[in-house]
Amino acid sequence: MKRVLLICLALLMVTSLAVFVIGCSDSDDATIVTETTPTKDESVDPATTGTITVYTALEDEQVEEYLGVFNARYPDIKVNIVRESTGVITAKLLAEKSNPQADVVWGTAASSLLVLDENNMLEPYAPAGIENILPQFKSDKSVPTWVGIDVWETAFTINTVELEKLGLTVDDIQGYDDLLRPELQGHIVMSNPSSSGTGLLTVTGLLQLNDKTTDDGWEFLTKLHNNIDQYVHSGSKPAKMAGAGETVVGVSFGYAGIKQINDGAPVVVVFPKEGSGWDLEANALMRKDNIQPASKTFLDWAISDEAMALYKANYPILANGKGGTYDGFDTDPVDQLIDNDLAWVASNRETILDKWTALFDEKSAPE
Repeated sequence: MKRVLLICLALLMVTSLAVFVIGCSDSDDATIVTETTPTKDESVDPATTGTITVYTALEDEQVEEYLGVFNARYPDIKVNIVRESTGVITAKLLAEKSNPQADVVWGTAASSLLVLDENNMLEPYAPAGIENILPQFKSDKSVPTWVGIDVWETAFTINTVELEKLGLTVDDIQGYDDLLRPELQGHIVMSNPSSSGTGLLTVTGLLQLNDKTTDDGWEFLTKLHNNIDQYVHSGSKPAKMAGAGETVVGVSFGYAGIKQINDGAPVVVVFPKEGSGWDLEANALMRKDNIQPASKTFLDWAISDEAMALYKANYPILANGKGGTYDGFDTDPVDQLIDNDLAWVASNRETILDKWTALFDEKSAPE
């Protein structure tokens, strides 16, 4: 019996595609052969490996900086970035509704994500740390379909050198009504709301400030149109053009103007005294048949303290309420924001854009 047991032990130590189990009993003919498959590599975690496609409207330099930090933390997740302006990203996602190509939407207007949500295109997901996001800056569903990261708002980037040539000072341009000054005719560049989220939040902000239930907002936009040189297809381009002296006033957003100041351009940033139209840069998980676990890892990271610290360098208003500060705000930047009805913006988006295009598209820059 002892000899039989030793033989059994020796055989059990030999492994190959087949494991031979010799029956260790008094019967010599008790032999069972069991076939096995190769052992799975348990060290591969699908949440930290693989390839995901991320659609974003964040600025190019922001994407490069932020993604570098993510890649350092998750080197085995390959992120394919598709970067376009908000309007283009929104149109692209809607066009791909029946065959989604994106896994994640990152840093794109919440008003656009509300449109996607209305079309049942977003998969509910509560990223790690969701409890740190303020209620007004995330989906109100029990399991959120989108989560905000920061707020951006209407701001004027004004070239002081060019403004002086018109006989005006910065004190003369402190609000929307000041943009109607006859001296500014042909000296204002603004973002096109059909292609730019900044353009859309500015237009919808003005409509709301002038009572969205009346035509007063459209009458104001018509007066403003007389002073517009062109509508460009980027939220940051008006600020860049003001920085380069190509226009006097660029109706853009705060961060874009601050960057021009930091780059040494002779500009100041003015936040309109009536209040700024605004939107949230937000994230979402796309609804599709094969949701990659790495997509959820990305969304977890995208609202982490590490990511928020990156956003804080560019935006004073973060979705977790722990924003930064930069020149141009004399008070709490949240106080600068208008009472914005994002649900109204999402529901009326196409109607607003169609009417705006019919009235003002003649001054749109070539795409």
